[in-house]
Amino acid sequence: MAPLLEVRDLACARGGLAVLEGVSFSLSPGEALVLRGPNGSGKTTLLRTLAGLQAPLDGTVGMAPETLAYGGHADGVKPTLTVAETLRFWAGVFGTSGIDDALSAFDLSALRDRPAQTLSAGQRRRLGLARLLVTGRPVWALDEPTVSLDAASVALFAAVVRAHLAAGGAALMATHIDLGIEAGVLDLASFRAVDRPDPSGFDEAFL
Repeated sequence: MAPLLEVRDLACARGGLAVLEGVSFSLSPGEALVLRGPNGSGKTTLLRTLAGLQAPLDGTVGMAPETLAYGGHADGVKPTLTVAETLRFWAGVFGTSGIDDALSAFDLSALRDRPAQTLSAGQRRRLGLARLLVTGRPVWALDEPTVSLDAASVALFAAVVRAHLAAGGAALMATHIDLGIEAGVLDLASFRAVDRPDPSGFDEAFL
């Protein structure tokens, strides 16, 4: 089966500093891959590069158009919109539907008419993750998706990812949480850029 995403000899940087080089992997339908590495190892930088938010220094990223949905640190929620309006907006952006299913999957149906600004941090995070279900994209690239989630919400998220994989999707995740999902592991330590300065002691949130 042809991969949904194929990365070959990718090199990427953040703020002009080379972070990773020689990154190669592929994701086929039904596969999940977890990115591992300490703070500053380049997990966020790699995900942002794959999402097209920054250009690679070298290498190739092979995938069909409109393949990847990116979930970063921000929830992508406008405070004045209700929960349902938020998903309706994103469904319009991606030309899809399935709002009710997304609400149900993340236990948000009872909150559908609540303005996002009244939600707790965990509820906002669930709403941000629910956007994935209205993108129609087969590959999910997720940066610490379980931040602000309690144990019950982590279980909801894991169930959503399992269903996505079972339907032929794929997931690439930077997470320190064991979701109980069969997944490969890509340790970014082995792709650290040669002669890269040691970032210890600096704010590495965006590396």
